[in-house]
Amino acid sequence: MRCLIWGAGAIGGTLGAFLARAGHDVTLVDAAEGHVAAIRRGGLRITGPIAEFVARPPAFTPADVEGVWETVVLATKAHHTGAALPMLLPHLAPAGCVVSAQNGLNELEIAETADAERTVGAFVNFGADYLEPGVIHYGGRGAVVLGEIDGRRTPRVQALRDAWADFDERAMVSPNLWGYLWGKEAYGAMLFATALTNDSIADALASPEHRGVYVALAREVLAVAAARGVTPEAFDGFDPAAYLPSAPDSAAAASLDALVAFNRRSAKTHSGIWRDLAVRKRPTEVDAQLGVVVRLGAEAGVAAPLTARLVELIHEMETGAREPSRETLDELADTPPIRGRARIPDAREPPT
Repeated sequence: MRCLIWGAGAIGGTLGAFLARAGHDVTLVDAAEGHVAAIRRGGLRITGPIAEFVARPPAFTPADVEGVWETVVLATKAHHTGAALPMLLPHLAPAGCVVSAQNGLNELEIAETADAERTVGAFVNFGADYLEPGVIHYGGRGAVVLGEIDGRRTPRVQALRDAWADFDERAMVSPNLWGYLWGKEAYGAMLFATALTNDSIADALASPEHRGVYVALAREVLAVAAARGVTPEAFDGFDPAAYLPSAPDSAAAASLDALVAFNRRSAKTHSGIWRDLAVRKRPTEVDAQLGVVVRLGAEAGVAAPLTARLVELIHEMETGAREPSRETLDELADTPPIRGRARIPDAREPPT
């Protein structure tokens, strides 16, 4: 496969390095000049428990890349989608496609700007972190799913899957890509809540005192998905059926336990959200990921007050008005929709 990967950070860099190592014709683009210079100088190094190697794909900044590609993989942060599209579209062949390897529902914006026929969706849940220019830590495997946004099975999406199997042999094609994307929106809301503290993802999700918050967030997001006619899909321990209003607390507890187990197996202990807030001191994807859920919910007549409050708290942390702490998570838990909700224990705990 010949492809241009726009955004060579944690996700795009990991994917691009593996594809390049497997012999695919990969070109990287990244806005960070130091990162591009390091890749040109010494290659892109992947480190971590899964693989240790250096790939040497050509790398450019947006200003100096030239050429046209049938496949452009967009792997920027979600909130950079709008700025990236006008720069990458001149490099997309008329019959080519943009593949969104991002968090969020960015396929909506890509389809509006680039045209739905030129948009392919991807769901990626592997764990990776940008460490320094030219170095990415690949900490844990996760689901990788590709799909047309209208649910069709097409030769191009199958060809993409076949190529991406050189990154993860479990990569698959699904006719219900939106189900995976909305499932991750619900799980992503949980991850944003864990980033209110300095706890690891696993430790935060394991805390019985705060499990009611995570369950309520998932239920809000999934209610918006249902209003849009989406049937969420399960992945990596996240079971959307466990968070239905009719589901017992034991089902949510079992799903949370599975998510804890999944995250404990990963060398990536904290979310990229937490790294943005606590390490890199930069804005997160909260508006592009959760703000859009609040907006789409309002359009569908489904309120999401807890999600909206989480967005506010993340913004306060972005500005430095708050520091990561359990007290901040406690404040989210005091939002009226879940105030006083019963403690949800570990599924293995005996009933009290």
